[in-house]
Amino acid sequence: MMRKIGAITFLLVSGAITALGQSGRAEPLNLALPTDNDAIYRGGGAEFYQYIVREFEGTRTTPWEGGRYGLVRNPVRTGSGLLYTRFHEGIDIRPLRRDARGEPMDEVRAIATGTVVHVSLAPGHSSYGNYVVVEHAWDSSPYYSLYGHLRSSHVPRGARVNRGDAIGVMGHTGHGLDRARAHLHLELNLILSRNFESWHSHFFKAEQNRHGLYNGINLAGLDIARLYLELRKRPDLTIPQFLAREETAYRVVLPASPNFDLIKRYPWLLRDSSSTTAPAWEVSFNGGGVPLKVEPHAQPVQTPTLSYVRKRPGQYAGHTRGVVTGAGANSRLSESGLRLMRLLIWPD
Repeated sequence: MMRKIGAITFLLVSGAITALGQSGRAEPLNLALPTDNDAIYRGGGAEFYQYIVREFEGTRTTPWEGGRYGLVRNPVRTGSGLLYTRFHEGIDIRPLRRDARGEPMDEVRAIATGTVVHVSLAPGHSSYGNYVVVEHAWDSSPYYSLYGHLRSSHVPRGARVNRGDAIGVMGHTGHGLDRARAHLHLELNLILSRNFESWHSHFFKAEQNRHGLYNGINLAGLDIARLYLELRKRPDLTIPQFLAREETAYRVVLPASPNFDLIKRYPWLLRDSSSTTAPAWEVSFNGGGVPLKVEPHAQPVQTPTLSYVRKRPGQYAGHTRGVVTGAGANSRLSESGLRLMRLLIWPD
């Protein structure tokens, strides 16, 4: 049961924004590619992205486009043409070197300096297979690079890694992969909630969470391929600047809650830093579920409530990763969407 909570003061957030603004400093991302495959800078395509196997309308194809970020998988035919319904939250980078057995030999390296916060070497426990998560700090906010489908990794949790340090070897661990389709799955994420483990235990009682905070549900991945390309043109680009150019797909109003700590970790999300109290908060998201901004909302709500969805043909679920359901003027948070929004203020 949701309960109404009064206006909450966010002095810490306001102070963080003020300090950031006064410093005028933006820490450079200085991202490195995670492998020797740099074909992304020469057009990408089949030289960079690993293909997927697609069975559609009786035809088997192997499009490399399925290795890109975004809505690139599981097509359905509609009156408006093909609609891709499955979101791919990272990029799949193909190997450059294989041994005599066809196993990939590419070394996987940290894309930036940071701390190893999660190592999973039980490939059956996740669709990521063997994977490593590294936490980075830019402008006092945490971001998380994820390296999936590794054959092996030798970095322990808690290790400090520098940009370019080896963290593992490319592989094909995880569900549905084989040697031919070996690749590195790379993500760069924001984290949604520090209370994820309690939320997961409440809503998924029969499903063990073996990955703590670094379960994929709790990580919102940005378009890292586009970020690499933008950084080539503008090396001083920050993640807030990068995300400021994203189009809002939907907005959700959240009840004011002392557990809404997204803007404590990412103070740049709060666009009106002069407002330290609000009866509710409106969060804007892109189609991939990445939060783009947070604004005070004048009207209190009892439960997370959809306040806007960008009009698109067909069902909204296909454009919002299932967070919004309905079509046309009939739109609302889906059951899973409401559950995910409750994560942001959990426990509610």
